[in-house]
Amino acid sequence: MLDEKYTKTVNKADNENYQPEELNELMRIRREKLAELRDRGIEPYGSRFERTYMASRILANFEDIENKKVIISGRIMSKRGMGKATFAHIQDSTGQIQVYARLNNLGVQAYEVFSKLDIGDIIGVTGNVFKTRMGEVTVAVEEYKLLSKSLRPLPEKWHGLKDVETRYRQRYVDLIVNPEVKEVFVLRSKIIRSIRSFLDNRAFLEVETPMMHSIAGGAAARPFITYHNTLDMNLYLRIAPELYLKRLIVGGFEKVYEINRNFRNEGISTKHNPEFTMIELYQAYADYNDMMNLTEELISTVSLEVFGSAQIKYQGTDINLAPKWARLPMIEAVKIYSGLDFSKIKTADEAKDAVKAAKIDLDLATSDTWGSVLNKVFEETVEPKLIQPTFIMDYPVEISPLAKRKIENPELTYRFELFIYGREMANAFSELNDPVDQKSRFLKQVEKRKTGDEEAHMMDEDYINALEYGMPPTGGLGIGIDRLVMLLTDSPSIRDVILFPAMRPRD
Repeated sequence: MLDEKYTKTVNKADNENYQPEELNELMRIRREKLAELRDRGIEPYGSRFERTYMASRILANFEDIENKKVIISGRIMSKRGMGKATFAHIQDSTGQIQVYARLNNLGVQAYEVFSKLDIGDIIGVTGNVFKTRMGEVTVAVEEYKLLSKSLRPLPEKWHGLKDVETRYRQRYVDLIVNPEVKEVFVLRSKIIRSIRSFLDNRAFLEVETPMMHSIAGGAAARPFITYHNTLDMNLYLRIAPELYLKRLIVGGFEKVYEINRNFRNEGISTKHNPEFTMIELYQAYADYNDMMNLTEELISTVSLEVFGSAQIKYQGTDINLAPKWARLPMIEAVKIYSGLDFSKIKTADEAKDAVKAAKIDLDLATSDTWGSVLNKVFEETVEPKLIQPTFIMDYPVEISPLAKRKIENPELTYRFELFIYGREMANAFSELNDPVDQKSRFLKQVEKRKTGDEEAHMMDEDYINALEYGMPPTGGLGIGIDRLVMLLTDSPSIRDVILFPAMRPRD
């Protein structure tokens, strides 16, 4: 009677759209089954289980394993009864395989319990491998063990878990029912492993730097603030590891990198998550040209190693990651795409007048320098059009407080950003190693903070102190891991490549 009622209910409601009362009924029925199992003396939450084969290995090597005994385990993903026999598919981390349970093989009591197992239950199975008349590789169940009773129904297989918000909030369910989602995160791991291998093979040293800072530095961003009780002081969650990594260059390490978690108290979008992953690296005696060469070699190598090609498709667009990539000064890019020639514009007021005359719709109320206006025009008119990999070079000094000035034009810096599909993917400098110039720029940033710019840099006296000991000419590079994974896995949103993205509470 219990099974019949369950079957009627689940056929009606076993998908992500079931109403609370239906869900409650399904869960009540499953809890009744849980109690029944315990009444029978069956422990519904088993202990360690040792298996001999994974599903994919059996499927790939059937000829060698046919008629051999295997021990497998996994989650029941489908189940259909045929009187005295039941077919089910169980899923482990490598895929799904069919199992076949018969009353004659298991006996009345064991088969009765098996027939009452639910989709979502996790079991271990021992049995011989064979092929059904339909040609499907199957394990004939000789014995089984319940390892975990599922008390919540999975989404129905034909509809799956499709609601985007629910997928992000309940990633554990998303991973169970949407295999392509799990594959993205397997690829993410391979991408990071390939990055490490690339740098390790080039004598870079992986290091770790603090994630709580007394001064928020290394990037223009609003920090998260926390409080340390023992020290009786505010601390900032790391917005970038840059200043600590460059201290290591001062200390004599010549090639360092860190795959790091950063935290920026900013908006959430398809391209932004307040907690994100970056790779930052620094190389002594190098400059931003070396960083451009390294960047295109690194990304193309990762694509080749993980995906077998430097030619990828992102959201229907073909992207060629094979070197050499386009290199374009920012002033020249703005001239090409907007018609404005900032090499002939000298002040912020002139720049604003030129933007207005060109009828470019921009809010320039907070842009008080020539360089900030140039950057705003670039972001509006150029950035969305940079589809193929392009290095935009020579950023204004006003928006590049940690980059070395260009000798031939001190209003610009040896800085580049990499754009692919209209998105910033990397940021790099010939690092500023002049302590006097660095302190002067920090002081200008402090003034900006006093006028309300919460993203301006803070003064870091200890970093200035480090530079005064002498830092060799250095190239530095930061690449957003999340955005790189988005690109390489053809994922439209950053939330698709972060296992547990930031979400507003439901209540």
